[in-house]
Amino acid sequence: MRLGIYGLGRMGANMARRLSRGGIEVVAHNRSSAPIDELVAEENLITGAYSLKEFVDALPAPRIVWLMLPSGKVTEDAITQILPLLNEGDLLIDGGNSFYQDTIARAARVQKSGVHYMDVGTSGGVWGLQNGYSLMFGGSDEAAALITPAIRVLAPAPDQGWGHVGPVGSGHYVKMVHNGIEYGMMQALAEGLDLLRAKKEFDLDLAQITEMWRYGSVVQSWLLDLTAEALAEQGQGLEHIAPVVADSGEGRWTAKEAIDLGVSAPVMTLALQMRFASQDAEGYGNRLLSLMRNAFGGHAITKK
Repeated sequence: MRLGIYGLGRMGANMARRLSRGGIEVVAHNRSSAPIDELVAEENLITGAYSLKEFVDALPAPRIVWLMLPSGKVTEDAITQILPLLNEGDLLIDGGNSFYQDTIARAARVQKSGVHYMDVGTSGGVWGLQNGYSLMFGGSDEAAALITPAIRVLAPAPDQGWGHVGPVGSGHYVKMVHNGIEYGMMQALAEGLDLLRAKKEFDLDLAQITEMWRYGSVVQSWLLDLTAEALAEQGQGLEHIAPVVADSGEGRWTAKEAIDLGVSAPVMTLALQMRFASQDAEGYGNRLLSLMRNAFGGHAITKK
């Protein structure tokens, strides 16, 4: 089997490596050439392509092109550029974190030309090369059959961690909700550990506690494993880390979707709001609150 991966960032490059090591030939393309050169030098089954035409021409029919690009304009532009080079029966995959409604709209455009379109929600981060990726994909049965051999190699095991979840758009929808759950889990762990650290008289060792929880505890998880390892390596003071947490588009999309469907999702939504709070260097709302307390109750204002 031979397929193409366009986009060699942290996820795309490691996916190409895992496919190559699993016996699948990969044609690798990227907007800059350095990641292509690096992969070709490392892996025997990876061929570099430095233009879109070279990329597509190196693939056998039916061509399988897997995009691993940032959501939004970058993905949209790539589809616009590559679609005229594909033929009827080829398969175009978006493996990035696109908004599922954008995916449905793009699929309609791509499928008019006779090209299959699939969305593959991909989870596994920087550990995917070693541990495999969780892959949730949407599309037709015909398209799923084309990509399943590669999915089996990318997944943690041939029969685990992947699934054809529904029609086009469903893969990105499932991944979106997955990331919303991830927000809530991370927030709960962070709050609990913060509460433990605040009990100064017990002088609790957070590395010890998280390591203990990894075995036999209800809260054991891969996320807890990573947290325990990080605390053991870096110490629990974390003075070198700024208290600012970025948010991705998927956390926002999940909160909006809950509103649109009238589904109560307070944990995921609040976890997103807490990330917003961490990004607020100005703190204008809190300044106003201090002003109000002073105005109605004469409470002291802490000067900056």
